Amino acid sequence: MPSTVRLVNLAPAGAPNIAAGRDAERWRSLAMKVVAVMATMSREMSFMEHLDELRKRLIWSLCFVAVAFAACWVFADDLYEMASAPLRANPAVTLSVSRLQDILALQVKVTLVASIFVSSPFVLAQAWMFIAPGLYAHERRYAVPFVLSASVLFLAGGAFGYFIAFPAALTFLLDWILASHLVPIIDAGEYFNLFLTLIVALGIVFQIPAIIFVLSRIGLVNWRFLVRTLKYAVFVCIVVAAVITPRPTPSTC
Repeated sequence: MPSTVRLVNLAPAGAPNIAAGRDAERWRSLAMKVVAVMATMSREMSFMEHLDELRKRLIWSLCFVAVAFAACWVFADDLYEMASAPLRANPAVTLSVSRLQDILALQVKVTLVASIFVSSPFVLAQAWMFIAPGLYAHERRYAVPFVLSASVLFLAGGAFGYFIAFPAALTFLLDWILASHLVPIIDAGEYFNLFLTLIVALGIVFQIPAIIFVLSRIGLVNWRFLVRTLKYAVFVCIVVAAVITPRPTPSTC
């Protein structure tokens, strides 16, 4: 790997020389830190070793999810009742299925999502173990804070979706349907797809504080960088929200 890195000045044309110099220095510092991390990983592991490590971490993650799935399957009926409770709370709504085997698919989906939440600390630990070789010794001490905070935030995101976000969206849509003099006979597959997508998506979104914390601790980002890139982050959030929304409506966009 070359010992020096050539950087391009990304400051806007016509900006004051002082501001341009500061921006260039910030980008140069960030680039050097990224190059240092990459250089450390390259020294410790080859490309094929990286792939082998990734394969190993994925296999371990799948094993943890499989064990959690087996444990959660014992409570499959209870999990199904919990997932369908927000809709069943409205007596005007009827859940329907068109195929006999749909009930098995629904319970498998609900149990799988529950197993992902249960095994999330172990999966996040595997993710950290994959990136740890690229970190310095003093940066690896953030493993426990990252895994704990990310796990709590993932569960918090799911709880927020279950108790607040999804019921609010569901109430809005059902009120709209009833106000339009329609009979809400909801397909169970569509309902559970929307429910589970929202719960998992919010769990992932709630990971942002933990990720930003780790990136700031290892020096890849700081508050000035976050302020400057806020508008881009908002744009990306809007695009991602539009992509993960199954069928965009005013309540879910």
